[in-house]
Formats: sequence, structure tokens, C-alpha cells
Amino acid sequence: MPGTNVFLFVPNLIGYTRIVFAVASLYYMPLHPRTCSLLYSISCLLGALDGAAARRLGQSTRFGAVLDMITDRCTTTCLLVFLASAFPRWSIVYQGLISLDYSSHYIHMYATLAMGGSRQSHKNIDENRPWVMRLYYSNTYVLFTVCALNELFFIALYLLSFSSPTLIDSAVPWALLSTSAVFMLFKQYVNIVQLVEASKWLVQGDVEIRRKERVEQKKTS
Repeated sequence: MPGTNVFLFVPNLIGYTRIVFAVASLYYMPLHPRTCSLLYSISCLLGALDGAAARRLGQSTRFGAVLDMITDRCTTTCLLVFLASAFPRWSIVYQGLISLDYSSHYIHMYATLAMGGSRQSHKNIDENRPWVMRLYYSNTYVLFTVCALNELFFIALYLLSFSSPTLIDSAVPWALLSTSAVFMLFKQYVNIVQLVEASKWLVQGDVEIRRKERVEQKKTS
């Protein structure tokens, strides 16, 4: 519609608010674990709210989808960077998680646009894709639960970096860590499957392009 301002759609306004909470959490991250965890958690919850608002109001947009994904990647990365500095012996693990998260989502979205067309959503998974991807993207409850508990795992690690008798009792963070660990591992498994499947999809496209080029060359020769 002429004059439609997608930037001011309700889900995108929620997305901007989410960014504000995320930035605020980063400000408090070095010294104020409780405040940071609260602000970070609100930002993550708003990530689920914007998607629900988009579906309910019929305001799903490509800009909104990218805004949501980029905010997810950036907030998680910032937290993992802090954890890498807080637990330097495990920094290579956090670096690997950041790399896997970015690469799997980037190649998945690129493959969706290149092979599925500009109107194809990265959350629309074909029936011939692995069951784990269909489960993860097709069921909003599964998607929310896995993403929320994945973030909870890293928040628990963040709280443990401050655990001391005078700051934070470690019992609660350890309980959160134990509860969410399996979901964090499942999320990383999904990322690996997503990376592999998107790579295969792009290669199939490359093979098809080269086949068509050979056919055209034979016609002109």
C-alpha cells in the first residue's frame, strides 16, 4: 500500500524496544549481574512477542524478520564475548559457538533467498528437510522454548562468573544451568544441521546452474 511505513509496524517497534533493553543490559553487564540479567531477559522475551504480534496483526515483513534475527545474533554474541573474557580457558568454545551461530543462520537465510525466492521465509521448511529443522521452525512453542532456555544457559554461566558469598549465591545459577543445558546442546545441534543442509541446498543450485550452462553451450556450438 502506498504510504505504508513498515518501520513503524508494531512488531518492528517492539524490535526497537528490544534493542534498547539489550544495549542497557550490556551497559550493566560488567558490574551489575542482577540488573543485566533482568534487562537481557526482557530483551529476549520481547523477541518472542514481536513475532506473535506480527502474526496476529498481519504485519510480518522481511525487514522485521531480519531485524529479529540480527538482534538475536548480536545479543547472544555480546554475552558470549563477555563469557570468553570471564572464563578465558574456555574462550575457544565461546568463539566456536559464535562462529557456528553466525555461519549457520547466514548461510541458511542466504540459501533461502537464493533458492527459494525473495518471498520465501527462512522459517518455512520443506518436508524433505531433516525432522529436527521442521520441528524447530514449524512449532512456535518448540522454537520459543529452545531459544529461551538456550539463552538461560548462558545467563546462568554469566551469573556464575559473579558467584561469591557477597555477590550471588551459586545455587540458583547452577540449577538454571542444569535445567537448560540439554536445550542449549539441542540448539547447537540444530545449528549444525542447518549449516549442513543449507550448504547442500546451495550446492544443488550450483550444480543445476552449471548443467543449464552446459546445455546452452551445446545449443550454441
